[in-house]
Amino acid sequence: MVRLQYVACIALLFFFSTIGNVVAQSRGVISGNVSDQFGSLPGAKISIEGTNKVTTTDVNGSYSFDVDEGEYVLTAAFVMYTSISKTVTVKVGETATVDFILETGFSIDQPIAVGSRAKPRSSLKTTAPVDIISPQEITNASQIELSHILHYLVPSFHSTHQTIADGTDHIDPATLRGLGPDQVLVLINGKRRHNSSLLNVNGTVGRGTVGTDFNAIPISAIERIEILRDGATSQYGSDAIAGVINIILKKQTEVIQVDNRVGITTEGDGFTTYSSANFGLKIGEEGFVNVTAEYRNRESVNRAGDYTGTVYTDDAVEDERLIQENNFFSQTGYDDRRVMEIGSAETQNLALGINGEIKMSDNATFYLQGGRNYREGMSAGFYRFPKDQDRVVPELFPNGFSPQILTDIRDDVIAGGIKGIKNGWNIDFSHSIGINHLDYTVNNSNNASLGVASPRTFYAGGFEYQQNTTNLDLSKSFDWLSGVSIAFGAELRVENYQIIAGEEASYVDGGSTYFDTSGQELPRAVGAQVFPGFRPENELNRFRTNSSAYLDVETNISEKLLVKAAGRYEAYNDFGGQGIWKLSGRYIVKDDISVRAGFSTGFRAPSLHQVFFQNISTQFVNGESIQVGTFNNESAVTAEAFQIGRLKPELSTHFSAGISGKLNDKFTFAFDYYLININDRIVLSGRFAEGYETILEPFGVGAAQFFTNAIDSRTSGGDFAVAYKTILGTGELNASLGANVTSTKVKGGIKVSPSLIGQENVLFNREEIARVESSQPNYKINSGISYEFDKFRLQMMNSLFGEVEFVHPDDGDAANWVLNEFTGVVESRDQTFSPKLTTDLAVSYQFNDYVKCTIGGNNIFNVYPDEHTHSANTSDGNFVYSRRVQQFGVNGANYYLRLLLRL
Repeated sequence: MVRLQYVACIALLFFFSTIGNVVAQSRGVISGNVSDQFGSLPGAKISIEGTNKVTTTDVNGSYSFDVDEGEYVLTAAFVMYTSISKTVTVKVGETATVDFILETGFSIDQPIAVGSRAKPRSSLKTTAPVDIISPQEITNASQIELSHILHYLVPSFHSTHQTIADGTDHIDPATLRGLGPDQVLVLINGKRRHNSSLLNVNGTVGRGTVGTDFNAIPISAIERIEILRDGATSQYGSDAIAGVINIILKKQTEVIQVDNRVGITTEGDGFTTYSSANFGLKIGEEGFVNVTAEYRNRESVNRAGDYTGTVYTDDAVEDERLIQENNFFSQTGYDDRRVMEIGSAETQNLALGINGEIKMSDNATFYLQGGRNYREGMSAGFYRFPKDQDRVVPELFPNGFSPQILTDIRDDVIAGGIKGIKNGWNIDFSHSIGINHLDYTVNNSNNASLGVASPRTFYAGGFEYQQNTTNLDLSKSFDWLSGVSIAFGAELRVENYQIIAGEEASYVDGGSTYFDTSGQELPRAVGAQVFPGFRPENELNRFRTNSSAYLDVETNISEKLLVKAAGRYEAYNDFGGQGIWKLSGRYIVKDDISVRAGFSTGFRAPSLHQVFFQNISTQFVNGESIQVGTFNNESAVTAEAFQIGRLKPELSTHFSAGISGKLNDKFTFAFDYYLININDRIVLSGRFAEGYETILEPFGVGAAQFFTNAIDSRTSGGDFAVAYKTILGTGELNASLGANVTSTKVKGGIKVSPSLIGQENVLFNREEIARVESSQPNYKINSGISYEFDKFRLQMMNSLFGEVEFVHPDDGDAANWVLNEFTGVVESRDQTFSPKLTTDLAVSYQFNDYVKCTIGGNNIFNVYPDEHTHSANTSDGNFVYSRRVQQFGVNGANYYLRLLLRL
């Protein structure tokens, strides 16, 4: 289906390109060059005022227009440069030359598209804070995954690799302002991006949520990124509680850019290769198509510790004899006494993207954007030892095994529409389709209940999520007061969520048994070890529809005062309707200094995943494995045994206030305070086991968990940013400093159903409360300094990550504290991980207009998070660093070589 849509859209592009080539003969030419103090500017935009003529400069910074005789005003613009306009007169048969030399500017001066449907204005003049990640910052970034680029550039954004977390090892959770991955909305060219099909159910940041797969978006296709740090559900709909990230795709047509990189950690692992190509073609006089291809391959990183537990038997002396006799550690596949792979998973990524526009008439343009991303991943789970007779078939694995989770993730999107002007109204009609599909394969494992008949590789099933969105948006500006803009529109969204069953061997109970040390016959564990397959009874195919309408009014009461009001109503077929609103304003105190404030209400609808997800998984609790059933809200177990009702939407209020300004064209600053209250947050409960054995026995599980609206939260904090630029000697110095300080608290008590009164600590225990409150850094400071002179560019980036905290669910009571073998003292397993500073350094040399080489290093001082201080948290020495809370991952220092070609 998606392939047919691609073919149809490409056919439309070529059809309209044929029409576009039938143009009137021009009678004159305007040409020229755009450059800055260091040379030509490929990809700069040149437009002719009062017309729809727009082009971009080629690799030499050159451009050209065919025009009729007359007088024209040309404007040259490039993101992070100050625009310049010039007037030129062209006569019949004449070629007029107009050159531009642009000076670098600030992001605060750049017109932005997100947050307003009126004429774009700079973030200095908006009612809410907006970060702009410029093309230069994206191009010069040392990371090769979008989520990590944002992690090291945007203080309020957080995303790191996870480990030993099933599918979450391959799709990084991403958050804004310390909230959940599902509380930030992602747009591509202003159109809603679909979520992943993966629900994070393991003990990581964002447990119980589903977010957007940022790394499915090729970075070489991105021109710039706008981040609206404000509640915006009244403008864009559900999910935009923390803010909106709008990714703008490239439109350039005159440059072919090829990027190649290789990198490796100082430990000799994590070897990474990256290659991308981006090019554009003109279609007719004013149309274009921009195409991107990207390949990324990352080998795994392993930072596991030496295993200190037993392997064959619980008798330490006898066990060591058997280890030596069987030469156990030489066959695990890891160095020294390691038995696990803990770090970044191995992934291979291939992406294709397209962005295009075709002029259909003077007042109508057809546009299209889309792409496909395919990713293969491999990660490991807990080692299954020969002593684990319930989980290991000794005839197949006499020395146990390290099970592997293989993922195949396909992410497709296609979006198209028509925009134009009718009777003075700007009209935009669009439709987009986004699909994310994830399949699991379990390798190097067994279904112990099948005994010697068990396969070693299993297809375990998967997920699919599809989102169809249709939008109609209208806007118009009026000359009332000092200017009034009115926008209104509607959206229809249809969602589909599927769970796909695995092959029978991955979940079936084969009935095999074993005899324990006391001679008792016991059943072996059912299902593929590390990830039992989805059963046929878990399969589902659910749809949901949502329709909404909004009204957005911006009024310039005076030249200094701007007031904005927005309202939206959304109606879902499963839980009803919700109305929300926003009121905000901006006042210009003096030239280039303004203050802003806003208050809004918001909501987030329960995702289809949260409503319908159900499965049985193997979870490790204090080193012991347990089969846990996740029961959805349709299940009789959830409704009858636990009396959990239907999920409700999360409702929020958002207050913000800030000031921003520019001084002497060299220095900019911005400070914003925010307060976000969220009621009825949806969480994944703890595991209920004791007292429910009879209910759970038919399902073959030892514990149950489910989704419920269990908590209210309060998030407050501030964002601070300054930027400075100046000419220093023969070069240009740019420096920036950004900081985010945030605090989230669960307020009030845990909300439980009547049947669970007294079990609040099971429903949402102290570990889960801490996951909301302190599993992400309580502050982050990003700084950057670059100096560009002659053909050299020097860049240094620093990131200071605040502390994070791991809280053990049982350690609120000192009676549950355990012996710390590191200290010989019985103490709590809670731990606070101290702030850490990482430093990135890069040196670039521009050989000519076409070739640029960079040598750089990330985390050059080889900084790691604090190690575990309590032996009980290491799982017999395996986990040197925490897998529950992370500041920046555990890769350590890595170095890279990059070759950038512009042709």
